[in-house]
Amino acid sequence: VDILPWAVTRERAKLQDEVTAVPTEQVIAALEADLGAPLRQLFRTFNSAPLGSASLAQVHGAQLRDGKRVAVKVLRPGIEVVVETDLKVLRRAVGWLKLWPMVRRRVDLDRLAEEFLRTTRNELDLRLEGANAERFARDFEDDPMVLVPAIHWETSSRRVLTMDDVGFLKISDVAALEDAGIRPEEVAEELYRIYMEQIFVHNFVHADPHPGNLFVKPLTSRHDDEQPGLGSGASAALGLGRRFQIAFIDFGMVAEIPERLRSSLRELIIGLGSRDAYRVVQASVQAGVLLPGADLKQLEEALESIFSRFWGLELGRLSALAQSEALSLWRQFGQLFLETPIQAPVDLMFTARAVELLGGQATALDPEFNPWLAVTPFAERLAGTRGTGEAWVKEGVAQLQTIFRLPAEISRVMQLARRGKLGVQTSFDTEGRRRLHRIERATDRATTALTGAALLTSGTVLEAFGSRPWTGLALMILGLATLGWVLVRLPGKRG
Repeated sequence: VDILPWAVTRERAKLQDEVTAVPTEQVIAALEADLGAPLRQLFRTFNSAPLGSASLAQVHGAQLRDGKRVAVKVLRPGIEVVVETDLKVLRRAVGWLKLWPMVRRRVDLDRLAEEFLRTTRNELDLRLEGANAERFARDFEDDPMVLVPAIHWETSSRRVLTMDDVGFLKISDVAALEDAGIRPEEVAEELYRIYMEQIFVHNFVHADPHPGNLFVKPLTSRHDDEQPGLGSGASAALGLGRRFQIAFIDFGMVAEIPERLRSSLRELIIGLGSRDAYRVVQASVQAGVLLPGADLKQLEEALESIFSRFWGLELGRLSALAQSEALSLWRQFGQLFLETPIQAPVDLMFTARAVELLGGQATALDPEFNPWLAVTPFAERLAGTRGTGEAWVKEGVAQLQTIFRLPAEISRVMQLARRGKLGVQTSFDTEGRRRLHRIERATDRATTALTGAALLTSGTVLEAFGSRPWTGLALMILGLATLGWVLVRLPGKRG
């Protein structure tokens, strides 16, 4: 927002205030107009005071004619104007970002803007949100830990969405979870597992896992099934934990993993789970994140070093250690990362956002949450299923293709050798690169020092014998400044 024109920002703020200030009566009138009937015909009861409000919509509690408790989500009147203003600002900001070569090379800004525009406009059609919720429910219909509210289409439309009321315990309310006998660390583990399933199994992701969209429904205690007289409080005291479900709402922002990225993501998670730097790098190449020209060997070495420092740490310690070692990591690998040709995968933008929010939510529930332990069994499971069924067929076809191509490849290599065009690509190891970098810096300092001395000498001659004393003085000042810069940049003495 800081780089946006003041007039546009002011106009957007004014529109937002107008929409936020819309009286509830106008919201209800819009709801009745959209559904084509008065509230008394649609609902037995309808609470005019909203249960919650967000930037695009607000939610009201209600009862259907049969007495079913529901939550009714209604878009704010006039919200389309605010959204379109935001999108115009976004397009202008993207145009400015395209002027920066470093950003332009690494991000397909036009595709990024189009993806954001598409997702944002989809959020203005609540019928799409309802369809997303039903797809998510089908994906997890056999998972007893997942609860998705049913959609009531007879009282839903483009601007209105009626669903079961699943407003149980907020997932961020750790005290309430503990009072109910639910162990927050179990909630963190299950939430992380469910998201791993979304990303790597179903390839369809609830992309907005903030606390307002996740609830925990307490069930009976685990021991209640065996000992009916034992309540949830006693179970919690014994450290047994109460059974629960995690309820998901708000499917306006979802991400679908494209087919071309699914296999590379599977390889990535298997590589992370097994600390296999080679596999992670190759998966990044396959996903199109690492472009031709990247030094894969150096990246593997960097990743192995990062694994050795951070693998196995809890999220809280991982974040603290990353901050404390940020400067050291930058000195060691900063130049490599700056020079590596990469392309941010726009298709995974919302998935990456979901993972970022997920990490924060898991840490809030359990400060000692260990993502590595959560990923490892999942990676092992994926690795164990890679060689079955369709994967076996694909692997076999790939191996046969390699065998059939082998004679032609050998012939091509021999032809290059006969022509004297066969080359070998080499790279320095880590210590070799450091020494080369020191030599380059010393050479640069020597060249700069010679330039400064030449400027100083020329300025002295012009000052003494020339007809333009000011030119000589300027050259002398420039020469002295150059030599001073070299002296400042000299490395300190080492004991």
